[in-house]
Amino acid sequence: MTMQSVRPDVPDTEGSAHAATDRRSPAGRVLSLISPKKVSALYVLAAIVVLFSIWVPATFPQMATVQQVLNGNAVIGLAALSIIIPLSARVFDLSFAYTMSLSGVTAAYFIAERGWSLVPALLAALGVSLVVGLINAIVVVVMRVDSLIGTLATGSIIQAFITFVTDEVPIVAASLFGSFSDLGQKEFLGLIYPVWYMLAFAVALWYALEHTALGRRIYATGFNTEAARLSGIKTKRIQFCSLLVSALLAGWAGISLAAVLGTGSPTAGTPYLLPAFAAAFLGATQLRPGRFNAWGTLLGVLTLGAGTTGLALAAAPPWAANMFTGVVLIAALAVTTVERNKAGGRGWRSRFRR
Repeated sequence: MTMQSVRPDVPDTEGSAHAATDRRSPAGRVLSLISPKKVSALYVLAAIVVLFSIWVPATFPQMATVQQVLNGNAVIGLAALSIIIPLSARVFDLSFAYTMSLSGVTAAYFIAERGWSLVPALLAALGVSLVVGLINAIVVVVMRVDSLIGTLATGSIIQAFITFVTDEVPIVAASLFGSFSDLGQKEFLGLIYPVWYMLAFAVALWYALEHTALGRRIYATGFNTEAARLSGIKTKRIQFCSLLVSALLAGWAGISLAAVLGTGSPTAGTPYLLPAFAAAFLGATQLRPGRFNAWGTLLGVLTLGAGTTGLALAAAPPWAANMFTGVVLIAALAVTTVERNKAGGRGWRSRFRR
């Protein structure tokens, strides 16, 4: 069995479709790229912009709003990007939000309470995050516990540990302002540093998933683990490492969040659980339908961010943003399942069943 037989983007038709696209005129190629089937979120984003430009014309259609959307959703973007590799390899990581809280608290603790300099504190925070990834990998891959349950349990243990250490009291100190807070609050071209971290992560993940043999193996593992294993791919190793990468990226997202807040909050990462998954699953319906991908994820982040920012500017009730995110997530899952069924799969439920 060859690699082509287990690729997740309808491998028996991709070559012919690509050849047909190559014979089109430049205008036809552009129309293909912006087809609603590939970038439906782009049209949703356009509709959101039009809606709120009419609803709140004095505040929404401004360059400041664009900056607000990017700056306010950079951490969500980092969180969403941290989970696309395990999702691509057929693994859930529900502990990433708790890992964010842990890494932020760890960095803040060593700087504020132990007087460590910036770099050692960051390395300690990333090291703790990597330990969480290792525990997840052992639980899910070695012990063969369902990834949904296993990583949720790990997250619960992480939160209990944070509460035990901090007594749910945020770590606040003057030493956190300066080089540490600059990591999240300093700006370049009007955008805070986490926006640039998000773009750097997206480029790296896009290249790794789309332009390397490892990326093809990750997608093959996620699409049909048994077929990939029979073709010689070390699927367990890929899933094991995907959880390590997820934890490491979530750790940096947590550090960035703590730097933005200027404090080590014991529960800072928890609110990012739903928005990150919503963006990742929405991204799986964009650009490369059926695949979790970096640029589609960022498009999902921007779509969700524009909606929630517009609701805030329109003085909508606090529950409206959560409802909007939940509706988008349900819609994204429904569309992704339909696309998967059309491609001959059995939906996301079977894809993640261990």
